[in-house]
Amino acid sequence: WGDELFTHVEPIYNEQGEMVLSVQYSIPKAMIIKFSEYLREESAELEKYKGISEFLTLRHAESEIVLNSPVIKKTFSTAKYISAMDSTILINGETGTGKDVLANYIFSNSVRADKPFVPINCSAIPSELMESEFFGYEKGAFTGARHSGKPGFFEIADGGTLFLDEIGELALAMQAKFLRVLETGEFMRVGGTRPIKTDVRVIAATNRDLKHLVAEGKFREDLYYRLNIMPMY
Repeated sequence: WGDELFTHVEPIYNEQGEMVLSVQYSIPKAMIIKFSEYLREESAELEKYKGISEFLTLRHAESEIVLNSPVIKKTFSTAKYISAMDSTILINGETGTGKDVLANYIFSNSVRADKPFVPINCSAIPSELMESEFFGYEKGAFTGARHSGKPGFFEIADGGTLFLDEIGELALAMQAKFLRVLETGEFMRVGGTRPIKTDVRVIAATNRDLKHLVAEGKFREDLYYRLNIMPMY
């Protein structure tokens, strides 16, 4: 026919290693070229739809986040992926980089999106009030306490997500109690006599180098590793 062929021969051996047969097939060169062009067209179409898919993935119905740089797009793409894993996340970043926005995005795309989202700035709470704010207190627990008692952040966020911004500002004594909650899922109100169960996902954020704080003895190493299950930068 005068057409160039691409030919492939495959030998077949017996148990003694002797070639007993061969299989040959030939494909016209024109067919290979046409098929290659088809693959290129399909690949280009796939890239187009891939871009649309990435855009829709990063665009949340209730969010007006505008993403431009490749780095931040990759960060939010990762956040979208790990939001469904329900594990503790530690967000590292300088002040003003939008750690709270990222935490809210993770929450909004998680299985807990219909549950409470409780954001706390740890640096804004006086150390002497931290325990009562996080764990709540029973009536009459201390002078000035409400007669009805008060639920803490862990109770308010039960079933949902607790976002702890500036986690590096937690006092060491509070870090130990906080670690116990993460390990056991239980805490006690100030003045309480019975443990209370809690089911929260913790997203922590910091603008400080927690590893450096651990080396200086200002942050518990065991708490650091408990929080750093899924680090983001």
